[in-house]
Amino acid sequence: MFSVTVRDHMMIAHSFRGEVFGPAQRLHGATFVVDATFRRPDLDADNIVVDIGRAAQELNAVLGQLTYRNLDDDPAFAGINTSTEALARVIADRLVERIEAGALGDGARGLTGIAVTLHESHIAWASYERAL
Repeated sequence: MFSVTVRDHMMIAHSFRGEVFGPAQRLHGATFVVDATFRRPDLDADNIVVDIGRAAQELNAVLGQLTYRNLDDDPAFAGINTSTEALARVIADRLVERIEAGALGDGARGLTGIAVTLHESHIAWASYERAL
């Protein structure tokens, strides 16, 4: 299996519901380093997994919809705890929508999987993986 990973970051504000979150139930900020890994069993006709420039551009566009925003105010997240794990899934799903729409080029149609990892710090991160 081949893979290519691109990296970006986002800064959000949010709060959580539920006592398990302790003080994070209050509004707080978070900065995430975000890795998106694209996978396929064979290289495309150009001998690549995916165009790295396009992959980075599309990750940046997806994160641009989230960064510098209070996710508590976003109707897309109404009633959802925007945990690191949940945000990884949202970002992966939005990237898949872009892949399916052709934003990463025809060669990206051969991708078979994607994984998104959000790094909360140098000691904690969460990932979501899905098939295409």
